[in-house]
Amino acid sequence: MNKNIRLLLKDLNIPFHNLSLYELAFTHSSYNADAHTFHHDYERMEFLGDSVLGFVIASLLYKTYPELGQGDLSKLRSALVKTSSLANYARKYNFQDYIKVGNSYANDLAKSDNVLEDVFEAFIAAICLDLGFKSARNFINLTFYDDVLHYDLNQIKDYKSRLQEEMQAEYRDSVTYEVVKESGPSHKKTFTVCVKFDDVILGYGVGSSKKEAESNAAKEALSKKALLLGK
Repeated sequence: MNKNIRLLLKDLNIPFHNLSLYELAFTHSSYNADAHTFHHDYERMEFLGDSVLGFVIASLLYKTYPELGQGDLSKLRSALVKTSSLANYARKYNFQDYIKVGNSYANDLAKSDNVLEDVFEAFIAAICLDLGFKSARNFINLTFYDDVLHYDLNQIKDYKSRLQEEMQAEYRDSVTYEVVKESGPSHKKTFTVCVKFDDVILGYGVGSSKKEAESNAAKEALSKKALLLGK
């Protein structure tokens, strides 16, 4: 038995006008067969909510991280709005208790990451359609702000980019990579790479491709630098 959507709106302090919009946002397409309806589900609202969410998160990141370039901002936005992240936000608000699915489906359907992601986006659309964009933006900002503010940026930056940025910030010059060893058969080679700065070797890396070896070399260089700074 699904909970009454009014309880959720009360818990989230959403002063709704059109309750049917929120009920629709929690209706899976499988429910149509039982209700003898057609396209009476959240799919269209999900489309709108996804667009609103993407814009608001992009704006929030743009203002919060003026030092990040386009590439890093895109990676960060993708990490925040990926399926598992949105599903976790939905679980935080117990959305799974309000989702209507068809009787032919197991109750577990309402707990799946994909469905919870869709419902979360549809819910944002419901707020936007019922109360306006500003209310939807406020809900998104309230939900995401702490995670945006405290996100570990190391997770979105590859080691080569981080090393390059740090060296250029300190010395205004770039590092170089050099393959020092290749081993193994042609179809399964192993590469050893060193990363240098002004003929000084900063680190070594091994990998099944030059790219992987370079990344590991940069990782070692960053690790050594962190150790030196910690002394």
